[in-house]
Amino acid sequence: MADRLFETAYQEMMAKAIRSSKGERKRRLKDCDRYNEKLALESVWWPAVGNLDYIFPEYEVADFNGVIRFVDNAYVPPGARRGMFMESDAYGTHYRDVNRYRFADNLERQNLFLIDGWHILRFSRDDMLERSKRCQQTLLMAMAAWGYGGNGANALELSLNERAILHWCGKQRSTIKIKEVMSALKIGHQAAFAGLQALDAKGIVKSNQTPSGRITSYAVLPKLYKI
Repeated sequence: MADRLFETAYQEMMAKAIRSSKGERKRRLKDCDRYNEKLALESVWWPAVGNLDYIFPEYEVADFNGVIRFVDNAYVPPGARRGMFMESDAYGTHYRDVNRYRFADNLERQNLFLIDGWHILRFSRDDMLERSKRCQQTLLMAMAAWGYGGNGANALELSLNERAILHWCGKQRSTIKIKEVMSALKIGHQAAFAGLQALDAKGIVKSNQTPSGRITSYAVLPKLYKI
């Protein structure tokens, strides 16, 4: 079911992008092999975020020097001055077979995007195929650190761990345990416990306790935010 849902959302996204594009971007969308770019959305973005909202494939942008560039996939939510680029790199096409000019140009391209205020994540095809969970964790941590998510708790002051936990909670069942957060985000017990306690104090989650006061799990309070 999840695969069919992704495929439907992906085809709708691509059709919309093709209709709204022109020139070189439209040619790229229609004619170029987008295996790696689609893989990034299917194995990393979709499992972590659950939708393709505000994703723009073959995003056209002028870099800091005014040179037109194309990005694999861009996430540009409403109200953001800039957004996040998610690049998909296959070893052979990006490094082994690239000439010196292209190699230098790729580095300059990334540097100029960063200078202009864009966020960038890059994943290798091997990692997306073989270590997709790690890529998903990296994505969630990046979105937390950079303040993406569009949830109602954005007005609160949240730490990096709190934001990462909040994003992860939004994609899980309504009751979670400390060990699940530790495993999902690859953080220690102290960091997971401190983050959940802080979210509890801010009214975003609520601890479930035994009569003796031992915390067994946390309930995510409904309708406070969405991922």
